[in-house]
Amino acid sequence: MREMGEVFSQGWDLLRHKGPSQAQFWFIALLIGVAAGFAAVVFRLAINWLQTLLYRTPDVNTLHSFAETLPWYWVMLIPMAGGVTVGLILHYATPDGRVRAVADVIEGAALNDGRVEKKAGIASTFAHWITLSTGGSTGREGPVVLMAAMMSSWISNLIRADGITGRDLLGCAVAAAVSASFNAPIAGALFALEVILRHFALHAFAPIVIASAAGTVINRLAFGDVTEFVLPGTSTLEFYLELPAFLLLGLVCGAVAVLMIRAIFWADDFESRLQARLKLPRWARPAVAGAVLGALAIFYPHIIGVGYETTSLALTGSLLLHEAIIFAILKVIAVAVTMAGRMGGGIFSPSLMIGALTGLSFGLIATGLFPEQSGAFTLYALAGMGAVAAAVLGAPISTTLIVFELTGDWQTGLAVMVSVSMSTALASRFVDRSFFLSQLERRNVHLAAGPQAYLLAMFRVQGVMRGPTDDGAADEATCLQMIEQGLYLQANATLETALPRFDKSGVAFLPVVTMDEKENAPRLQGALFHVDALKAYNRALAATAEEEHS
Repeated sequence: MREMGEVFSQGWDLLRHKGPSQAQFWFIALLIGVAAGFAAVVFRLAINWLQTLLYRTPDVNTLHSFAETLPWYWVMLIPMAGGVTVGLILHYATPDGRVRAVADVIEGAALNDGRVEKKAGIASTFAHWITLSTGGSTGREGPVVLMAAMMSSWISNLIRADGITGRDLLGCAVAAAVSASFNAPIAGALFALEVILRHFALHAFAPIVIASAAGTVINRLAFGDVTEFVLPGTSTLEFYLELPAFLLLGLVCGAVAVLMIRAIFWADDFESRLQARLKLPRWARPAVAGAVLGALAIFYPHIIGVGYETTSLALTGSLLLHEAIIFAILKVIAVAVTMAGRMGGGIFSPSLMIGALTGLSFGLIATGLFPEQSGAFTLYALAGMGAVAAAVLGAPISTTLIVFELTGDWQTGLAVMVSVSMSTALASRFVDRSFFLSQLERRNVHLAAGPQAYLLAMFRVQGVMRGPTDDGAADEATCLQMIEQGLYLQANATLETALPRFDKSGVAFLPVVTMDEKENAPRLQGALFHVDALKAYNRALAATAEEEHS
């Protein structure tokens, strides 16, 4: 019996610390893939149910067409009511009134061993659901990624998984959720690797692919093996003559993606200043955003919801040039209002719509100028859809594949790849690699620069310092003298703060203090040695390199 207990204990430790490299872990990946797939399908059905209830539409895929027949006050009141509800949820259930989404999952993968916040995550899920059901101009990929991350966090905490196992569980859950949401198994797996984990380590590939396949099976059981968009026949490419046009389209789409990202951040800053000036309560911010969306929707219901109907119209060439341009501009405004208003939803689906409209506009102009040297102008809409989305997500590989899987058109790969490569190359020069990493950079979370930048923020000074009784401790009298000169570190500071101070001062160690609340004076706790800080940093870099290349 004792031997069996030891075997079980060894197996449990192996799972917690080296799970991804074990075949037994693949069974867990399969289970979490099924669970995340069901969660994504249920979330999609919940949105459909509430949209049908509120807008009284028989088909949520033609939401904007049906909204045109509703009384103007109803079109305006639904988003406003949704904003009030979202504001109250986030005000009472989150510490900062901010909805959690993909950027927070990326941060959890990098800095928190694959875990995300539980309470704020649950509140954000409801906020996402209300936003998307009441006309918020965003997408459902952000919410399903967050839901998947919460599921994997619960499992990681249950088995007390280490960082590598926790991150790979997160990757499995995200891959399954994205696959189940879009019926895109290849793109789901690559999205988890490229966007969330941000590496393509071999040990993570097999379990993530298994989970992604499981999520796709759940989607097809619920909705059938159908693509999100149906294209009008096979697109043709005039190979040599049209490639320069697609290179130019990529640059245009990269610029549109940058403008879209900048518009969201500008609107966020503007609304923050306006909220402070008017002294609006925190819960009122989404309500104001909902009112603005409702007012826009009275005249342009195309901005309501995910926007798949308008995207389909662009991909089939059913819009005129001026309609495509106007709808693209209005969608950027609507997305900026929704996200800056601290409502819910993701950025991917709006990027698809804006990209398709941009591509269609470009294609109508290009084929009008050179009709004899051009193929179908709808091909430009398809390429533009991928190019804008790839630049916004900073994920050229997974976005290229998800465009193919969403449309079922694999014959136009060269045009899409050329446009995507140019758009991501251009956009990455003006933003921090992607919309998500730019969001984190605005919060002073420096993931875009790589592990060498963000790992320093993971180590607290008090966890690396030497206490007064430790071997090789710093001389107390010297520490007190340095404190009088202002040379010390707070115990809760990170190595991100400490190492620049070592470089500037040139000392071998810095005293570590806590502030006495009564006397408002520093109290000595120990000392951080420069060599100890560098050793901790080097160990973290080595562990990260080992994980990403295993």
